[in-house]
Amino acid sequence: MEQTPMTARGEMLLRKELERLKLVERPRIVAAIAEARSHGDLSENAEYDAAKEEQGLCEARIKDIEAKLATANIIDVTKLKPAGGAPLKVVFGCTVTVIDVDTDKEVTYKIVGEDEADIQSNLISYKTPIAKGLLGKVEGDEAQINIPRGQVTYEIAEIKYEN
Repeated sequence: MEQTPMTARGEMLLRKELERLKLVERPRIVAAIAEARSHGDLSENAEYDAAKEEQGLCEARIKDIEAKLATANIIDVTKLKPAGGAPLKVVFGCTVTVIDVDTDKEVTYKIVGEDEADIQSNLISYKTPIAKGLLGKVEGDEAQINIPRGQVTYEIAEIKYEN
């Protein structure tokens, strides 16, 4: 069974979402189905159809979250220490500051699990081309990465193992 890497924050967010789905959304949807049923003929009842579809989506998300939590591999990057004074490497969970060598633009990313990713907050999934291109690098290294708009070269400016 494949493990699902995630940070402690990612696990907490999934558990909160699961709790909300089970304790708030599921009962609300059941009530909406009951209300729609009370309107009579179900064959042409749009409210009933919509509520049943929403129920299916909710139950699918619950199953998805439960599966991810069951196979979760919680990685706490703050507990990782390089052996023998070796430099920090870009790893899952770390925060890495990179400089685009063409534009000198600096950006800081945190490499996280898929459910935690939020590009607006510079949280990138470990499965993205940028994260894949940075993993294993140390400060001072350059990484040439193919992204949708072409190739970009980043210099690793700083790596932090923090929450």
